[in-house]
Amino acid sequence: MTELRAAPDTILLIHGLWMTPRSWEHWQARYEAAGYTVLAPAWPGMEVEVEALNRDPSPIAHQSFEQIVTHYEDILRALPSPPIIMGHSTGGTIMQLLLDRGWGASGVGIASATVKGIRDLPLPTIRATFPALRNPFRQSPAPLSAGQFHYAFTNTLTRDESDTIYRRYHVPCATGVLRDLAFSNLKRQSPLVVDFDRPSRSPLLFVAFEEDHIVPPNASRHNAEKYGGPSKVDFHAFSGRPHFPGAPGWEHVADYALTWSQQQTPQSEGKSGPEAKRAA
Repeated sequence: MTELRAAPDTILLIHGLWMTPRSWEHWQARYEAAGYTVLAPAWPGMEVEVEALNRDPSPIAHQSFEQIVTHYEDILRALPSPPIIMGHSTGGTIMQLLLDRGWGASGVGIASATVKGIRDLPLPTIRATFPALRNPFRQSPAPLSAGQFHYAFTNTLTRDESDTIYRRYHVPCATGVLRDLAFSNLKRQSPLVVDFDRPSRSPLLFVAFEEDHIVPPNASRHNAEKYGGPSKVDFHAFSGRPHFPGAPGWEHVADYALTWSQQQTPQSEGKSGPEAKRAA
């Protein structure tokens, strides 16, 4: 007999590199309008606005994966019940690490970066991240130019559209975090290790974007295929979309991710999330 659980009424959104929680602003508003409590906390050191980080990115110079994951664990530990965890890009890697540690009712990776054991490193990924990786000794945060951002995040949009997005959302990235991600398969003690066969892992969805230059669909697909065990793992690709989560048509992606997440919690009366809570 399937054990019925209360459906999550909270969603935790985790941003990626070169982004801040502002990248989730449309998703957050849409989910809040649906009745969810939505949390979109920044990585440590990124609690200020985009404009302030662009003026002075020094607070993120020494970020590490373990520091960031621990930060989100502290947030999850304080919640009364497990939320839906959604992560974009590097935030998708963080989401996988959190699920592996037993957190979350379900997890969704939106154009999720990979974990150790996934060996895809396509040429578009190398080109998109090269500005930050070309100097292996660099410690200071690495910005993208408007042109580099257009290639990496918004390649399906016009340059004018991309430049508007760049000015509103782009911040420099923590080079140490990016190196941990890019070279995880070369490190014996990588912080990006998960147990792909963990039997108690919460359901997991990978959403890929067909035109993504940072995390091409095959990388997301191979990440999904790497998982074994009895826990549910799904993959879905959207055509014609770039890496940026707020590109036109984002509503379809957000609704798909939420609907899938709702379906992972059995409900005796067919209700889920805030709807079930209101009906109780």
